Amino acid sequence: MAFNGKEGKPITLGMAKRWTKNYRDKNPGAVKGFFFGRDYIKQLLLEGDGTCKGIRIYFAIDDDGNQRLVLTGADEKQNNILPKDEGKGGGDRVIIDDGSPCPPDCPEDPNDPLG
Repeated sequence: MAFNGKEGKPITLGMAKRWTKNYRDKNPGAVKGFFFGRDYIKQLLLEGDGTCKGIRIYFAIDDDGNQRLVLTGADEKQNNILPKDEGKGGGDRVIIDDGSPCPPDCPEDPNDPLG
């Protein structure tokens, strides 16, 4: 199967509420989500000379034992678009982490059903 950039689908707010509540109920006090800025998201989507079809998100644990998400672009052949070296990236290729975790950086609206 090849990626075409249309993978995934919208879900209803009701479904999102149920699913995020299920997670919160099973993981009290845990990180609920991460925020990533649009500049890096755009950079991922423009990677690989236009071959990027979307973003793959990996679950990870950092060196201090904290839950993290690692984001990388992926091409139509389902391959990750990775930097050519072990550094922070080179040219137009990056791997993203260091998102802002919720908590502490959660929606200000106390009635937000997802946060």
